[in-house]
Amino acid sequence: MAYSFYRCSKGLSLSLDFEERMRNCLKLCNASSKHIQTFYPEDTAEPQVFHIDQLFDHPYSFSDGITREEWLDSMLLQPRLFIRIRKDKQKITDILKEHEINHEFTSDTCLSLPNGAAIDKILPEESYVVQDASSQLTGSYFNPQKGESWYDSCAGAGGKSLMVKDLETAIKITVSDKRDTILHNLNKRFKLYKHNLPASHVVDVSDKKQLANSIGRQRFDNIICDVPCTGSGTWARTPEQLYYFDKAVMDTLPALQKAIAVNASAYLNPGSKLFYITCSVLKAENEEVVEGILAETGLQVEDQLLINGIKKHADSMFITVFRK
Repeated sequence: MAYSFYRCSKGLSLSLDFEERMRNCLKLCNASSKHIQTFYPEDTAEPQVFHIDQLFDHPYSFSDGITREEWLDSMLLQPRLFIRIRKDKQKITDILKEHEINHEFTSDTCLSLPNGAAIDKILPEESYVVQDASSQLTGSYFNPQKGESWYDSCAGAGGKSLMVKDLETAIKITVSDKRDTILHNLNKRFKLYKHNLPASHVVDVSDKKQLANSIGRQRFDNIICDVPCTGSGTWARTPEQLYYFDKAVMDTLPALQKAIAVNASAYLNPGSKLFYITCSVLKAENEEVVEGILAETGLQVEDQLLINGIKKHADSMFITVFRK
């Protein structure tokens, strides 16, 4: 009920009382659980006039590859749960069949499952990673090779770092984040998946001097910049972020994103790659930041894509591959 409210209520008339607003939100989201059905009788009137454009009435342009209209429509539906299979593929599918959990492969290692499936209670935790389908697709650009040095500059809990290590264990990886607690979580995950712990730095990469003090003379063959963003490509999964969006963040986010990528790029070896990634669908955080990065560095764009996950009931992400 709360999620349905966050998804829809801004598109309904302010004149509706709370209960009527809630009933309309549930109908618009096709909520069908038996508990919700008791909340409104079968003869409840059709939903009130719904102005979907009011859910996000800000003038920001959307990245190439996705439209405002399809993105708004996707806000009414909860995305699927996705996992990346690390090993024991047959064992995992057998367990899911045994427990009658609906599942389908969207790639050789990506499984789509009903949201809320209690897989943590039945699947061996070292055999899979919960990771959205679009996030997994960013890994298709990495192609790590033995002996390479990698730097995950905004590593968070390590989703991208783990994906690189699973693709090629014989690489040297360095991670950083400005939150020491989340790097602690990253180390726990590396241990769980039997990977050697990465070199780790607590550093704000947007601070050029702080970064230099941490990284020193190190240089890398590949750098991942999965930068902080609005997360607008994931708001169908977290509709409270849509509901409480404050446009003031857009006054600072693009500059922060550009600073992170520009500062990190100084630590690339010649001929190496930088991966600029967001989970945003807005040009101000994607193509426009890329233009700013190009203007301040000698990098060249090798590839660029808005990964539109809507048809898969997944998140949407943006990636640009730069080469030095």
